[in-house]
Amino acid sequence: MPPHFRDLGTALEWRAKGETLRVEAWGPDAVRVRATPGGPLAEDLPGALLDTPPGGGDAEIKIAEHHATLVNGRITVRIDADTEGKLTPELGASAGRLTFLRTEDGTELLAEQSAHFWWPGPRLATATGNGYHRLEQRFQAYRGERFYGLGQHTHGLLDQKGAVIDLVQRNAEVTIPLLVSDRGYGLLWNSPAIGRVELAETGTRWVSDSARQIDYWITAGQPADVLSRYADATGHSPELPEWASGFWQCKLRYRTQDELMEVAREYQRRGLPLSVIVCDFFHWTHLGEWKFDPAEWPDPAGMVRELDEMGVKLMVSVWPSVSPASENYHPMLDQGFFIGTEFGPMAHADWPDKGLGAYSAQVAFYDATNPEAREFVWERIRRGYHELGVKVFWLDAGEPELKPGHQYNLRYHAGPGLEVGNMYPRENARTVHDGLKAAGETEIISLNRSSWAGAQRYGAALWSGDIATDFASLRTQIKAGLNVMMSGIPWWTTDIGGFHGGDPDDPAYREVLVRWFQYGTFCPLFRLHGFRGDEQVLEPAMTGLANEVWSYGEETYEILAAHLRLRERLRPYVMRQMRTASETGVPPMRPVFLEFPDDPAAWEVEDAFLLGPDLLVAPITEAGVREREVCLPAGARWTDVWSGEEHEGGQTVTVAAPIDRIPLFLRDGANLPVREEA
Repeated sequence: MPPHFRDLGTALEWRAKGETLRVEAWGPDAVRVRATPGGPLAEDLPGALLDTPPGGGDAEIKIAEHHATLVNGRITVRIDADTEGKLTPELGASAGRLTFLRTEDGTELLAEQSAHFWWPGPRLATATGNGYHRLEQRFQAYRGERFYGLGQHTHGLLDQKGAVIDLVQRNAEVTIPLLVSDRGYGLLWNSPAIGRVELAETGTRWVSDSARQIDYWITAGQPADVLSRYADATGHSPELPEWASGFWQCKLRYRTQDELMEVAREYQRRGLPLSVIVCDFFHWTHLGEWKFDPAEWPDPAGMVRELDEMGVKLMVSVWPSVSPASENYHPMLDQGFFIGTEFGPMAHADWPDKGLGAYSAQVAFYDATNPEAREFVWERIRRGYHELGVKVFWLDAGEPELKPGHQYNLRYHAGPGLEVGNMYPRENARTVHDGLKAAGETEIISLNRSSWAGAQRYGAALWSGDIATDFASLRTQIKAGLNVMMSGIPWWTTDIGGFHGGDPDDPAYREVLVRWFQYGTFCPLFRLHGFRGDEQVLEPAMTGLANEVWSYGEETYEILAAHLRLRERLRPYVMRQMRTASETGVPPMRPVFLEFPDDPAAWEVEDAFLLGPDLLVAPITEAGVREREVCLPAGARWTDVWSGEEHEGGQTVTVAAPIDRIPLFLRDGANLPVREEA
């Protein structure tokens, strides 16, 4: 056998000058690539992939003198050990270069690219100390290539070619390192390390600031195939509970049990559908005690019972932070259940708490990467909420919301902050998932402000964080949500109307709210939230202005109520898409190209989407607009829901959009109950 190569049965390995590079079949049409600058590969590093590869992968390995190939279904990987004695391999820049090919016709999908003919090669490891390295992985750029996924961002792009994306968790900036290309592949950067990805015209570069080895997974296929293989490799979402497909009412914040119950009763009096109502932050005795303050919530068990009788779930806000005033602080500190630091005290943020007056507490964060810490926190949640009947949890500030967010100073149970920091929100969702499952619950969902690859397997929904309240923000959210769908997270929502501000009496803001509400009607989760009114001091007594559907005047109310009823009529269809998402990984809300990858125009559509296969949704995202152009994908016939007019696909049409409706089209005669019967 030629030097450098080893046939491991399901994997092909190349070694030279201390580096180990392994390419392994990892599920159908997919491979996992790992590389370490010295010594054997580490097998126990944290990542997104499940512990064992999905079934169906079948490696075929061939080794020649200067190269070797591994074929697994639709994908072929070639390793060039050198270029047959030319100058370059002696210098090391091209040795061990990887090329990924479409098996069917040998078309190049993706290839590594050296930074320079001399040094470095496509993989660079720069020591940071103690066996850790700043890792770089370079790939060739392709003119006209489009990139989707990568989580949720506020840059306003759907196609992210040309962008530099920080791989770090922040409020409204969510890292999920799955990249989907229109060239016919998807790549998961299987590392929770802090870093970035650069999608430049001159090349693509993934960077981990400090980690131990390069690790990524790549699969070949159309976008829907990529998402299906990704779900197989990282875990499928459970099926969305049926009640969760309805309307969620929320505001910042209901201060008392009486306030919250009066809103729920008013929905019932008006005959309006309501599935979830939310108890937001500062309902607790102290931050990190995970229980109701009896002065404001005297009978939470009775509240839950009455809501259940209405068919309404109570969702409660749970934070990962713990105040020194909490009864849990010192026990958790003594047992090592907090995120530690390399230098300095345990505190990671200042935050207001009850009993402190105008002062803030230096709060710590429980270490969700520590299984014992997860069990401790769940036990408090169980006693404080679940025993009272609460089964739905809002996991706010789960990035976690550090001040300042210096991951290099953090030490988690799973490892140093720079190496593992991005996985925190997933493990935080795991706390509630594992706890509810152990308690015998079968319908599990949590709402999270951040996420990471694999979170979907823990029933973790995502919302888009604290965002602005204008049309520009709405336009950004549409693209952000579609990229979340392309990142393997099927359950997503925004704060309808945005979070920061908004005056319910302002006609201009009412128009924003109406158009956002119309868009939200067709999102996977349908949720009204926001901090209405002027900015306030962050403190336990704070509350925003009213934010119910009747809070915006009678004309607006009639429009919002009609869309509540519309969502109710569509819920069986929405649930069919949720079952599809659970079974196949294909999301309920879809970029147009996901359904029509062979239509070049579909890849250009950034301001419309499909809910499932049959309903094309074209939101209105500018003030005063009462008509818009809609690109109808080729390969189908489309019926305007409101006019009944039919159009052949492959053209752009102009349709009316009065303030009380959103442009909608049905595909190929689909029969959905969109219009309200007279």
